[in-house]
Amino acid sequence: MRVQILQHVPFEGIGSMAEWFQARGADVRYTRFFEANAQLPEPASCDLIVAMGGPMSVNDEAELPWLIAEKAFLREAIEAGVAVLGVCLGAQLIASALGARVHPNAVAEIGWFPLWRAESVGDDCFVFPDRVELLHWHGETFELPAGATLLASSEACRHQAFQLGRRVIGLQCHPEMTPQIVADLLAECADELRPGQWVQAPEQLAAEPRTYVPGNVLMARLLDYLLG
Repeated sequence: MRVQILQHVPFEGIGSMAEWFQARGADVRYTRFFEANAQLPEPASCDLIVAMGGPMSVNDEAELPWLIAEKAFLREAIEAGVAVLGVCLGAQLIASALGARVHPNAVAEIGWFPLWRAESVGDDCFVFPDRVELLHWHGETFELPAGATLLASSEACRHQAFQLGRRVIGLQCHPEMTPQIVADLLAECADELRPGQWVQAPEQLAAEPRTYVPGNVLMARLLDYLLG
């Protein structure tokens, strides 16, 4: 299994997905856009492409021209039928690559908050739990790409997850989170913790390890689904 990770900053890695890939002997390779001369493979050479998070906006193409190449790569992969998973910024990149608008959410959503399965999800889609508490860290949101199905919503952000066809899923939330990634986010992005209804304090964000389990289990189920 060939997996290509699109990583935008050093402190937002694949988290709990690493164990899933290791258990299956996956060949995991990285395109790290924060490094000079980052290279993208041929999309058809991949079994799964995972676009991770980052503090930048998908609309920052003038300052970060690699966003143009990344969106073109994602669009080509989707058209070729490759399995594609986007997490936070990664989901916004998928949406933008497919022509959907990405814009500021009504409020910043940073913290451990529940989301709920969408009522209209059909039997042919990935099914979220009725309710699950996950970490959120974002200020923007996406419109659904044409033909996509909404999978889940939170109180602060309606578009939390979507699916397009059988092989493409975008997640605004972070089921892959680990204590180390949260610690790194608190160290690197503490300036984003401005007081707000949906912004938790650092001590709430650095929750007990048991908080991570439902999300990590959900992420494993999702990977099983995409590559099943």
